[in-house]
Amino acid sequence: MITGSHVVLYSADADADRAFLRDKLGLAATDGGGGWLIFALPPADAALHPAENVPRGESGDLSEFYLLCDDVKATIAELREKGVDMSGDVDDKGWGLLTSIPLPSGGRIGMYEPRHPSAHG
Repeated sequence: MITGSHVVLYSADADADRAFLRDKLGLAATDGGGGWLIFALPPADAALHPAENVPRGESGDLSEFYLLCDDVKATIAELREKGVDMSGDVDDKGWGLLTSIPLPSGGRIGMYEPRHPSAHG
C-alpha cells in the first residue's frame, strides 16, 4: 500500500536551500540524520504528461516540481516581505497562474495558482 511520496531536489548549495525552505517558505522539517532535513510538504497531486520535445535531465528522467498556492499575488507579496526576490513574471497558462521562486543555490522552484481541479477536492 502506498502511504506517501518523497521528492528529491538536487542543489548546488543544499545547506542554503534547506535553510531557505525552512526559514523563508516556512516548511516544517525533521532532521533525517546528520543535518539532512526532511521537509513536510502540503498535499500533492501527480500528473503524467507526454514527453515529446521535453529535454531530459542528467539521469534521463523527466520530472518537475511545483508548489501550489491559493492566491499567487498574495503569496508573492508574503515572500517579498521575507526578503525573497520575487521579481519574476506571472504567466497566465490557462491551467494556472505560474511563477517561480529563486533558491539561494541559483535553482528555481515552480509555483502556481491552479485553475484546474485538485485530486484532493
